[in-house]
Amino acid sequence: MLYSENAKKTRGIAATLYTLFLALLVVTTFWPDQVEDVSVALMLSVKLLPLLPFALVVFRGHNRGYIWMSFVLIFYFTQAVVTAWLSEGKPMPVLMAVLSVSLFTVAMVHLKVNRP
Repeated sequence: MLYSENAKKTRGIAATLYTLFLALLVVTTFWPDQVEDVSVALMLSVKLLPLLPFALVVFRGHNRGYIWMSFVLIFYFTQAVVTAWLSEGKPMPVLMAVLSVSLFTVAMVHLKVNRP
């Protein structure tokens, strides 16, 4: 349930960032290099399955789901920062880190403005 007009805005921003984050996860599976001898379906499922249960939560704006999604995002952020550091700042890992921290921040702002 959304309790304010600002909550509708933050829900929209969070939904956009969530969609971009999922799209970036799919893109990084195939580009710049696809890992050989590994099933694409397996790679996509490992990347996407932890985030897909939060799709309804993000688009509906439920507070408890945003809290749990934030816990999961910490793992993606950590992986993106380590990859960006080891690749010496390649654009995709940096973009992944920026998107994950942006989604986390917007989720926290949504929780603040959507208090009952």
